[in-house]
Amino acid sequence: MVDLMNSGMLNLASLAVSLLVLVIGLVLWFFVNRASSRANEQIELLEALLDQQKRQNALLRRLCEANEPEKQEPVKSAELPQTQEGDDDFIRLVAER
Repeated sequence: MVDLMNSGMLNLASLAVSLLVLVIGLVLWFFVNRASSRANEQIELLEALLDQQKRQNALLRRLCEANEPEKQEPVKSAELPQTQEGDDDFIRLVAER
């Protein structure tokens, strides 16, 4: 009779431990799953923000190009005075500080 009681109690304790581990596992799974879905939402929001910033940069670039004053034609090297070339040579000899 004592053997039946001991084996019954052992089975009951084993069942209780199994249920406790199952409940703890489910709680952990819930929090991990919740954190994962929040991270996915944040990634989606960051990607949307990045897309909007790219569109804003493109728009700003177009606005800057439209408001830019017309560029003057650069002076050709043949039209430069000869004295400027001599000055460039002298500047090259001076050490920069």
